[in-house]
Amino acid sequence: MPQVFVKTFGCQANKSDSERILGDYLSRGYSETSNWHEADEVVINTCSVRQSAEDRVTGFLLNIDKYFADKPRPKIILTGCMLHFKEKEIMALLPQIDEILPIGEVGFNQKAIRKDKDKAFIPISSGCNSFCTFCIVPFSRGRERSRPLVDIVKEVEDLASEGYTEVTLLGQNVNSWGLEKVGVALRKLFMDKENFNGETIPSNQSQYFKPQDTPPFVTLLRAVSKINGIKKISFFTSNPWDFWDELIDEIAVNSKIDRFIHLPVQSGSNRILKLMNRGYTRESYLSLINQIKTKIPDAIFGTDIIVGFPGETDDDFNDSLSLIKDVGFKVAFIARYSPRPGTASDRLFPDDVSAKVKKERWEILDQIANKDNLKTRPIVP
Repeated sequence: MPQVFVKTFGCQANKSDSERILGDYLSRGYSETSNWHEADEVVINTCSVRQSAEDRVTGFLLNIDKYFADKPRPKIILTGCMLHFKEKEIMALLPQIDEILPIGEVGFNQKAIRKDKDKAFIPISSGCNSFCTFCIVPFSRGRERSRPLVDIVKEVEDLASEGYTEVTLLGQNVNSWGLEKVGVALRKLFMDKENFNGETIPSNQSQYFKPQDTPPFVTLLRAVSKINGIKKISFFTSNPWDFWDELIDEIAVNSKIDRFIHLPVQSGSNRILKLMNRGYTRESYLSLINQIKTKIPDAIFGTDIIVGFPGETDDDFNDSLSLIKDVGFKVAFIARYSPRPGTASDRLFPDDVSAKVKKERWEILDQIANKDNLKTRPIVP
């Protein structure tokens, strides 16, 4: 019986994809091995959110090369977010790769092989339509695609019948589940440098209209919460521009929904937020946080913040620092900016904040946002 080893880099979405990739292999007669030295095939599910993530993939491949230098090596398959490179570029960058598996070919409905028997990741959408200037996801995972409600509910029902009690609904922006629009104009704008103007770039909010009725994601939360046996529902990730009143109200009255809300802010500076194309201001973000706190007094917050974005001054950084203190996040994922090939910020803005300054700013924010909260930090889904 051939053996497969699946190596996962990156976020919860990648972990969920790897569970489905493994399920596909096992359905074809493979067995799983926990040791890549013994595998007939090694699947590497990659992350491309930052250069350091890609460097870890390269390092893993070098280890494989070294170990199998004088012996037959396994077949190596690359999947995940590094596939934003064209195939020829990937083969030039990583000549060890034998095959490429586009993540879209895995499919939502492939049975997942999960190690945890109480908690499960459930993908509800894939891709993103937002085109934040720093982000590779719309290129690596494609346009936003929502999974049908009936398929999501069926998977959760099956898990509940197997004894699972907790589910985490996954998407690049779960709030927009069921609302995807083709934002071709926004994408074309980023492809033409002459059309880019930090003062006039469209807001992400222009992609969606607020639903006149109940937002689809609220409908989904209600449907999942009605499933017998499910005791806790988390979701990851939300974004500030469409965290609507109806969603806040549903969390407030639905005891099954986790009170941990991950709400990426990325920067506390209005100037930087505009250059990032985030579609909101510092003031509107803080207003949303206060609204949530008022309606959900036991809510706790997590966030993502980038330091060293092109052009970030000391004043911009201090805006991020003060926002962290104002909100009182229980956990913050803080990243040092690294340009991602193909993104608007890579094409349009020089990476002009030194590595030394990025490191210093990262350490300051990490100390304030995380180390001071170690005893009270929530378990992130």
